[in-house]
Amino acid sequence: MTHKKDTSSKLSRFWKRLGPGLITGASDDDPSGIATYSQAGAAYGLSTLWTALLTFPLMAAIQEMCARIGIVTETGLTGTLKRNYPRPVLYLMLLFSFPAIVMNIGADIAGMGAVGNMLFPKIDATYFSVLFTILLLVMIIYLPYRKIASSLKYLCAILLVYLIVPFLYKQDWLLIAKSTFIPTITFDKTFLSILVAILGTTISPYLFFWQATMEVEEMKSKKKHIIVNKNLLHEIKQDVDFGMMFSIIVMWFITLASGTVLFNGGIHQIDTVEQAAQALRPLAGEAAYLLFAIGIIGTGLLAIPVLSGSLSYIFCETFGWEEGLNNKFHEARPFYIIIAISLLLGLSLNYIGISPVKALIYSAILYGITAPVLIAIILHICNNKKVMGEFTNTKWSNFFGFAALIIMTVAAVALLYLQA
Repeated sequence: MTHKKDTSSKLSRFWKRLGPGLITGASDDDPSGIATYSQAGAAYGLSTLWTALLTFPLMAAIQEMCARIGIVTETGLTGTLKRNYPRPVLYLMLLFSFPAIVMNIGADIAGMGAVGNMLFPKIDATYFSVLFTILLLVMIIYLPYRKIASSLKYLCAILLVYLIVPFLYKQDWLLIAKSTFIPTITFDKTFLSILVAILGTTISPYLFFWQATMEVEEMKSKKKHIIVNKNLLHEIKQDVDFGMMFSIIVMWFITLASGTVLFNGGIHQIDTVEQAAQALRPLAGEAAYLLFAIGIIGTGLLAIPVLSGSLSYIFCETFGWEEGLNNKFHEARPFYIIIAISLLLGLSLNYIGISPVKALIYSAILYGITAPVLIAIILHICNNKKVMGEFTNTKWSNFFGFAALIIMTVAAVALLYLQA
């Protein structure tokens, strides 16, 4: 009995420690990410499963650095850039981030609307898109930070549905293990495009800004002075590592589901999340279809506040406006107005002729260009003793950070080449 209580107590403490890292990791598996992983599996079967092992240490290292910047400097990544770098660098980030994030939001809203229509065919997808946009606006504006953080944490559980889907279909686990641990690379334009898309989806610049700012929000919400020490940084690293691991496991299972069910069923082209869900229906059964569809709506509700929140923090920190999910609407009007504008602009993309697929391609290009620059700046900040004091990067942080920089730079060059 005592042993059960101790285990329960440990799990409860661990759950309470989880916060920004878990939310950041889970929001990375948004509907647009699910579309990317589904297409990777449908087009190439199990050939991209190994990318999970490649991306995990890279994204964990970068997100941990961002979290550390937030904790040590007590300001977001934009605020740190503003203090220590020329203004043109900041404005360039803003210029690239704004359209990329808005297009990502638009693609996610469209995906959620389409899936809502799939589940309830009598109601048009447009109505669902509008409904989800209003729901998200109300949630972000009227709920205090602690409620939003708590809601987002529990929404992360929605992603667990993707861990069930592959088990509803017969699997060759030996082949799966081989594909996970032995990389397969096909040197053709389409396969390289998929690899670049996976990297761009998992290591996204908006997550860098969100991670740093959320650590600051977390400190403010506790309303007490927090002493930065190795124990605190270790707890934050655990949160980040768990969040990134959770994200990568979900990515692996989505790729596995589409790489076995869709690929083996002769379906090799998936452009949208609703296509992925519809294709699963006759091949893996009603349960797989419903789980996949429900997961898309849940991940959209999780990811869109992160996307719009990231953009608003970038703007407010750049121009010195009052900001923060801890503030009420009247205390930080510009902050919430920018969130509302980003959601409405994202929703409007569905009405001005930009398809969700094109929006994703454009946002991936912009993310691909900005990610290497931002990673280089993050590495510079984290090795700068004037900014970070005694909490500069370890050798391992630098190793994985520079590996991420090199790989994302190669991916950016490849992305531009593939678009030519």
